[in-house]
Amino acid sequence: MPRTPHASPQTLRLFEALIKDPATWRYGYDLSRETGLASGTLYPILMRLTEQGLLEAGWEPSDQPGRPPRHTYRLTGDGAALARVRLADAAAKAARRAAGVSIVRPA
Repeated sequence: MPRTPHASPQTLRLFEALIKDPATWRYGYDLSRETGLASGTLYPILMRLTEQGLLEAGWEPSDQPGRPPRHTYRLTGDGAALARVRLADAAAKAARRAAGVSIVRPA
């Protein structure tokens, strides 16, 4: 059975964090803290979603002299729509699992 794109547990955790306020720009570090994802997991997901047009990425200059600019991210309209679908699918799957119902998909 083929894997559903953008449905890994790590991507779903990122979607959960971003969908709370999809129009707000978020720092990667803050997303890492909120999701519990390590940078080696989080940043490749952020880059992949950005390349696919599901996230916008930008640079914000530092308020403190000598500090580098920070990368920020937010969901695009398509990204927010996909996040809602994937999170709803995951919730329905978890509810079925909790109820002891399994769905057999045709081969």
